[in-house]
Amino acid sequence: MGGTNVKRTTTSAGPRRDARCRSPFRSIKIFVLCHSLLQLSQLLVSGYMKSSISTIERRYGLTSQKSGLLAAFNEVGNTVLIIFVSFFGSRVHRPRFIGGGALLACLASLMMAMPHFVSGRYIYTDISNTESSDNSSSLCQPSRPPSSLSSRNCQQLESPSQQMVYPMLLLGQLLLGIGAVPIQPFGISYIDDYASEKNSPLYLGILLAVTAIGPAFGFVTGSLMMDFYVDFDKLSKDEIDLDSKDLRWVGAWWLGFLVASCLLFLAALPYFFFPREMPKEDSADGQQSKANRNQQETDQLQNLSLLQFLKSFPYIVLRTLRSPVYILVVLAQVNLAALLSGLATFMAKFIEKQFTQTVPFSTMMIGAVGIPMAVLGTVLGGALMRRFQLSVRAASKLCTAAIMICMFSALPLLFIGCPTQKVAGIFPPSSDNLTCASGCSCSDEAFNPVCGSDGMEFMSPCLAGCSSMQTDAANKVLNYTECRCVSGSGYARPGTCGSGCSDRLLPFVVLLGLTAFVAAFSQTPSYMMILRTVPAEDKSFAVGVQYMLFRVLAFMPGPVLYGSVIDTTCIQWGVTCAKRTSCHYYNLNNFRHRFLGLQVAFVLGGLICFLATAIFLHRRGSRQDERPGENGGYKQVEDKPLEDFSSNQRDQNGIEAKT
Repeated sequence: MGGTNVKRTTTSAGPRRDARCRSPFRSIKIFVLCHSLLQLSQLLVSGYMKSSISTIERRYGLTSQKSGLLAAFNEVGNTVLIIFVSFFGSRVHRPRFIGGGALLACLASLMMAMPHFVSGRYIYTDISNTESSDNSSSLCQPSRPPSSLSSRNCQQLESPSQQMVYPMLLLGQLLLGIGAVPIQPFGISYIDDYASEKNSPLYLGILLAVTAIGPAFGFVTGSLMMDFYVDFDKLSKDEIDLDSKDLRWVGAWWLGFLVASCLLFLAALPYFFFPREMPKEDSADGQQSKANRNQQETDQLQNLSLLQFLKSFPYIVLRTLRSPVYILVVLAQVNLAALLSGLATFMAKFIEKQFTQTVPFSTMMIGAVGIPMAVLGTVLGGALMRRFQLSVRAASKLCTAAIMICMFSALPLLFIGCPTQKVAGIFPPSSDNLTCASGCSCSDEAFNPVCGSDGMEFMSPCLAGCSSMQTDAANKVLNYTECRCVSGSGYARPGTCGSGCSDRLLPFVVLLGLTAFVAAFSQTPSYMMILRTVPAEDKSFAVGVQYMLFRVLAFMPGPVLYGSVIDTTCIQWGVTCAKRTSCHYYNLNNFRHRFLGLQVAFVLGGLICFLATAIFLHRRGSRQDERPGENGGYKQVEDKPLEDFSSNQRDQNGIEAKT
């Protein structure tokens, strides 16, 4: 009887246990799928923000320096809180923390879109008096007193809701950075703990691929959204007078944030159903031993209190920075990271201004050419490491060679560009101040570019001295005629004259893609050098310090520095309600030389650091690696080939997760 009861109890418990094991949320494969979708959504927001930054700049009259600060602000919360991720490690319910971070990122994405709904309609200065709907009011009319934007529109632009736009965007970026803190580190460590030795590299490779293509999806999404007018939800199709080729065009920058927030919300939900711990995939004693070793390595950290951890952190950072190879490689990566952060933020704007392209097209060039070429270079660099089993010394030579080739491909970009278009009264500088239009009572704030038949551009038909116009059946302006300031036939067409050298765009994009491809070759070898030149007990902190330096020295100041440099090339600032707004015209030669010159400077900095690393390793001995000695110095150990790229990359990501 007793035996029967025991048997019945065992039988009844068995199905429950089997059902629990069959739950999809107890499968590491399902977790990898969910995490891939979440990382794709989160990185899509980051890429989309950079793709729409110039549009936000135009919409709200920001300088490039301000828009650069906005692009970099998500790194602030991330940098501050990444230390605590290193402390918490596996103490917490990692899936739930990931889900919570994703929901916070969802809220941040909604907040990024909110300014569109609280700031009213986009006002552009197409005519001298925006109170009038008559196209003729943009013409030269001597009897009319000069005017600027109406007082009603100025009150709207100076309203409290309008003044809160920039702080709201900054807060959204801050929350986005905070929400992203647990997503990648906790996700990678969770996978590394419960995936089998055989499948772990594959799973982490999938996440790395998603990490690489996520920003590209963001730029492609940005290109699609910028084809819609910013206020298409507030105006009928007939009320939209601009097209995407107009310099005043503003695309629906806010729409992508709404789409991304929906994706983040859906991707966050499964994480609240995953367990804190799950059975290890294809578990066996041999496979469990690695997890046990990893646990023993982190026991010392897990037993520290938060205060003890924070006190010990600076000492470990200083100890890590005493490695010459480590600090040189990290400084090289910081140079390349600063280069990347600035180009990702402003390269689309550069293509738009330099080659007179639309915002959607310029954004597509970055998302469809620049980023994929960089991803391809990273993958091939890792494959090269694996194929030839390169040592640390060989890896340093590979990095040096790659950045040297990158320097030669980046230098010609300085000379592929367009001259600044001729703009009356602005460029080239003139002292006559358009005396031909002095009696037209033109507004100083009007910005409605027209291109004269003589190739000279004017900021408005009024400044061109045009007194009549030709329209089509839909009352759309075809030409402005009887223009006193236009020589020859004396007419002007709506829109900019452009720089007139769009044929140079193709070689520029080819060289830009080649530069991104070659520079990315150094990414994997440089990571491997870091992992091989610090002791095992300091790897977690070494990678953590590396990412902190990235954020503090590159990702935060990089966009601001690039934006400040771009602002120095502006030759005509916009004015609205007697306040300076975004730039209308740039000196394209200065723009190209300073913007791309900064790129060459960062490449040169990376080259110097990698070259110093190769020289240092060569002097330490042809078959020696660097390892910290007991006295804080370095002792020589046998130089051996780097381990398989997949396992090293897995270890790297596991380390990053702990930090």
